[in-house]
Amino acid sequence: MGESSGARKHVRLYTDGSCHGNPGPGGWAAILECGGQSRELSGNAPDTTNNRMEMMAVVEGLRALKEPCDVDVWTDSRYVVDGMRSWLAAWKKRGWKTAAKQPVKNEEIWRALDEEARRHTVTWNWVKGHAGHPQNERCDELANEAIADLP
Repeated sequence: MGESSGARKHVRLYTDGSCHGNPGPGGWAAILECGGQSRELSGNAPDTTNNRMEMMAVVEGLRALKEPCDVDVWTDSRYVVDGMRSWLAAWKKRGWKTAAKQPVKNEEIWRALDEEARRHTVTWNWVKGHAGHPQNERCDELANEAIADLP
């Protein structure tokens, strides 16, 4: 939090996505932490990919923030981190084409992620998955529970 009323909130956003089969049924989860408070979010899709679920976790986590914040995103997805740190600007310059002049995969989710991230000041962090990181492990658990909720 900040000392003055005008200070932006500092939020830690932990995310994970999971897919049973790739493609297959998938789930995503996010944990938002701010000022000693914590909020868990999750969702699913019946036919998706692991990368799409990793991205949706971040999109939905950022979307849940009602005001611009300073956000530390922690994900075990190099695809998300590399995309946001390195690839996105080039894709946009090339009209959403890859260096090989092919359409960017998952463009609609990348666009949503870009839109949500631009509302905030985001720091992108990679964490090794399934390595005992408590929030990453909890997100993995929530994402898998979300898959189990599918009909």
